[in-house]
Amino acid sequence: MMQVEPLTLVILGATGDLTRRLLFPAVYRLFARGRLPELKVVGYATEEMSSKAFQQHLEKSLKEFVPKFSQEVWDRLKAQVEYVSGDLTPEKIRALEPQVEGNALFYLALPPQLFDDAAVGLGSVGLHREKGGWRRLIIEKPFGWDLESARGLRERLHQHWEEHQLFRIDHFLGKETVQNLMVFRFANRFMEPIWNAANIAQVQITAAETLGLEGRYKYYDQAGAMRDMLQNHLMQIFALTAIEPVSKWDANNLRQHKVEVLQSVRPIPQERVKEFAVRGRYGPGVMDGKNVPGYLEEEGVPHDSRTETFAAIKLYIDNWRWEGVPFYLRSGKRMKQSYTEVAVQFKEVPTQLFSGVEDLSNWLIFRMKPEEKIDLVAYAKTPGLNLETRTVVLCTEISRKEEMDFTAYEQLIMDAAEGDQTHFLRFDEVEEAWRILDPILKAWQHGQPEEYASGSLGPNGQGRLMDPGHYWRSPEDD
Repeated sequence: MMQVEPLTLVILGATGDLTRRLLFPAVYRLFARGRLPELKVVGYATEEMSSKAFQQHLEKSLKEFVPKFSQEVWDRLKAQVEYVSGDLTPEKIRALEPQVEGNALFYLALPPQLFDDAAVGLGSVGLHREKGGWRRLIIEKPFGWDLESARGLRERLHQHWEEHQLFRIDHFLGKETVQNLMVFRFANRFMEPIWNAANIAQVQITAAETLGLEGRYKYYDQAGAMRDMLQNHLMQIFALTAIEPVSKWDANNLRQHKVEVLQSVRPIPQERVKEFAVRGRYGPGVMDGKNVPGYLEEEGVPHDSRTETFAAIKLYIDNWRWEGVPFYLRSGKRMKQSYTEVAVQFKEVPTQLFSGVEDLSNWLIFRMKPEEKIDLVAYAKTPGLNLETRTVVLCTEISRKEEMDFTAYEQLIMDAAEGDQTHFLRFDEVEEAWRILDPILKAWQHGQPEEYASGSLGPNGQGRLMDPGHYWRSPEDD
């Protein structure tokens, strides 16, 4: 079992929700497994508190979000946890200097509008310098709010930080099923001959949530579904689904292949956005038997907000492998079901052997939520005297719920600590994703999203994206 070098993890935004719910529980589980034996954690935030009070704050969160919490493990870890209060000005950040020696990983668990201030502040006091050890900066999404702001953020970061020090995190890339998408495709010889436009009719990538804002209105009303989910998470899954086979498994090779996919996406003219994109916003409805408010009635949301809570797009890749195959990406809040999947539909078999059967196309489905598994929807004979077909689902579980005591953050923290950028984004990936979506965002500056009822399948208008013969699938279709 590989162990990383001794390091200091500095969490900027240490009292926030991301740290409490995801980041520090992941650190705790890694420490408990012996993967981070020589670790020092320094929390940094604006709230004034002692290191002891910060440790108590973390302990409360761990007991809430770590089912297998061990007091003995926490007692060992908390002895290595410190806290420093301050804002992002160089004068205040300088207080971190005595806490950081040797290798250091800086995690920006901050609102996106503060990323550049934090990076510049750390660099201005010399915390980026790799004299006594390596220094790395983990940046959460979204990386910018559009193409122009993403380029501006890159320039600000590069005032002090080199590209090899920057780790643009997308936690979807650490998920077991996302990584299995690549392994299943490239480790099985039978996949390559059929993974192309000659055999595949369409690909659907869906991330549906039953949750609403959950107190995130300050961030979400600026971001919306497109920036929060499609520009990063779903665009990364899209690129991994469509990439050419890689000859060598390393960061530059994999990321270059993803960039080539994004560069091949057919541009969407701003005047034709309605043909390729749909937006919606949840209204009042019923969830689990309870009445819930619409987005505009949520606390803190402006009554004139144009923010979408549902976004769907159709993309075409203009290359030899994918010519004419539509890729549909969608994500929405307050939907009927909560699930995330990549569904690949193969073309219907060219036969009239089975009379009365309208569709004999197979689906290969990589399910990421709520369970992590791979399903193949196929057809077999119905028992009896007649030659009739029935649907059968060949399923393999990637992990069971009782085994899932870790998240994608463990994988990505370890990768960053080891300097492996394979599952992190290179800037040209970010740039190309914004290039694809910028015309849509500009068109959506006017007008309002279509309303859909909470607890429904989303706005009716999403159907207009589908090519003839295609329909949006749901888990109930199998």
